[in-house]
Amino acid sequence: MEKRLRKDLQIMIDEKAGHLYFGDKKKDLRLLMLRPLDLIEFTEFAGTNADDILIWVGKSLGKQFMEKFFYNKDWSSESMITRKEVLFGTLEALELMGYGAMISKFKKDHILIQVEEGLGYEEQDNIMAKNLCLITQGVLSGVFDALQINVEGEEIECVLLGNEKCVFKFSFITEEIEDELVDTESEESVSDFLSTL
Repeated sequence: MEKRLRKDLQIMIDEKAGHLYFGDKKKDLRLLMLRPLDLIEFTEFAGTNADDILIWVGKSLGKQFMEKFFYNKDWSSESMITRKEVLFGTLEALELMGYGAMISKFKKDHILIQVEEGLGYEEQDNIMAKNLCLITQGVLSGVFDALQINVEGEEIECVLLGNEKCVFKFSFITEEIEDELVDTESEESVSDFLSTL
């Protein structure tokens, strides 16, 4: 699967249009360059609404990403185990795209996603970068929305606040998951999981 993802995520250049694409141009998945400095300046400009706007932008990116790879897919008829496996593959793709090394863990009433060396990692010493991780939270929320997994997300640890990594907690809104989908206490990275397939 990783080889397929690497091929799908190769950067292609359309010199006439001046666009960068992931994979085949037909997927129309254009690269969006989000420089940390631009996001930091935006949050200062937007003021108190910046957090909501950054999460919304990330959520839109996450949904768009899923739509391009799973065109018009209705996930409501799929089992939770299938959606969990797709989430693992999606986290691998996001990792390959530079969102950081991601580890997910399904619990009975929530999902934890740990992100090491994510978007905010290089800006740890910049006090103005406090909102940077909200983009990642939004992207992950958009992925969950696309997979029709009803969760409410929050960041519970952040490198910008002195933690070793960012940790996002997505609590199930409607119900808990089945016991067989709950992960054991051993930490398994997305790459380790995919290598077993």
